[in-house]
Amino acid sequence: MPNLSHRSKLSPVLPDERRTVFAAGTMFFLLLCSYYVLRPVRDEMAVQMGTESLKWLFSATFAGMLLLMPLFGWLVSRFRRALLVPLVLGFFVCHMLAFRVAMQEPSEVRQIAAVFFVWVSVFNLFAVSLFWSLMADLFDLAQAERVFGVIAVGGTLGAVAGPALTAGLVATTGIADLLLISAMLLTAALSSSIPLLRRPPRHGPRPAGGEATGGSAWEGLMLVLRSPYLLWFCVFLTLHSFVGTVLYFEQTRIVKDAFPTAEARTAFFARVDLAVNVLTALAQVFGLAPLVRRFGLSVALMLLPFLTALGLIALGLSPVLAVLVIFGVLRRAGEYAIARPAREMLFTVLPRAVKYKAKNFIDTAVFRGADAVSSWITDALRAAGHAGGTLAFLTLPAALAGILIGWRLGRTRRILDIEERERPHDTDDSRPRPAADAEPDRSTRPGPRGP
Repeated sequence: MPNLSHRSKLSPVLPDERRTVFAAGTMFFLLLCSYYVLRPVRDEMAVQMGTESLKWLFSATFAGMLLLMPLFGWLVSRFRRALLVPLVLGFFVCHMLAFRVAMQEPSEVRQIAAVFFVWVSVFNLFAVSLFWSLMADLFDLAQAERVFGVIAVGGTLGAVAGPALTAGLVATTGIADLLLISAMLLTAALSSSIPLLRRPPRHGPRPAGGEATGGSAWEGLMLVLRSPYLLWFCVFLTLHSFVGTVLYFEQTRIVKDAFPTAEARTAFFARVDLAVNVLTALAQVFGLAPLVRRFGLSVALMLLPFLTALGLIALGLSPVLAVLVIFGVLRRAGEYAIARPAREMLFTVLPRAVKYKAKNFIDTAVFRGADAVSSWITDALRAAGHAGGTLAFLTLPAALAGILIGWRLGRTRRILDIEERERPHDTDDSRPRPAADAEPDRSTRPGPRGP
């Protein structure tokens, strides 16, 4: 018994869990590898559509999310996982093969570019959400605390391998055959899920986010509207989205002029994704916790807007591809490794019902809605003659406002945390359980997101 305890301290995975965790990590590796093979192709489709079409692409993505999220929730509630996982992943494999056939004719690529752009975003959301729903069904809360981080390593490696494959193969295979490669990887992910689907679900306490909280989807909206804290968070997220949208517009414009062929542009996007994911993985080794312990959550929240402001000044002074790439890679890596985990920490002071209902609304409607609105604002600024350095300087106030709001949110979260710790708790279960007594927030699972 002492030996087992000592071994579990060295590795969070217990001996009887290793086979399941390995299968889960392998599935997540193949899933994200498949997605990141496609992501550079999606960015190339945006280039072929042109910057004037981006606002429609972002709006269509937002509308698709709103329409399909209830459908996905219905499927999850109606079908057993042994049927649901093959059904959803097989659905996406069939679509990949259909797109591959359509893209073999170069004259038809532009005609399906818009559909493919929206489809990849939907694939990302549904596939990753489905994976973590399966994990929540297989592991209880105590296991999730130990093994989810290990499983997420598989996804990180897949996020590195996917763009590396695209960058190395696109010049030889062409764009259409990348979809065949992605379909093969997703089929392998489905095969690796078979031993997981055969396992019975655990009966211990479920991982946070895996339990129903009741109520309607509109409750998340009402909870946000009644909370100044959450409203400021939505403003913070919207400003972040606006800057990201401006950079995506500029990337699409500059890359189109810099590279003569679709294959060259796809390889470029893949190398950028590779750099982002490698840098993110390295940053995650050091973790967010030391930064928060040393400087506080406010500094962690302010860091990305501050770096963004510096990057916008550099881009305004020199709106060229090299500056855009360096700025974009650092910003996206900072988002995945620091900013997003720091934002998740803001929810830990909220009661459980508020945490999950409001967070689900923010992660879907607010985030994608902000992308859509930002794309229309950016297009209007470009139509007014603002592009390149001028557009970067016009975007600078959004980054500066993000610095101030990040500081405010971190300070408010600290005050709420102190008040919660000092408030005497009774045993009345009819009241919402405060965040200090609730299980850790794992409602957002590791996975890709964003434009």
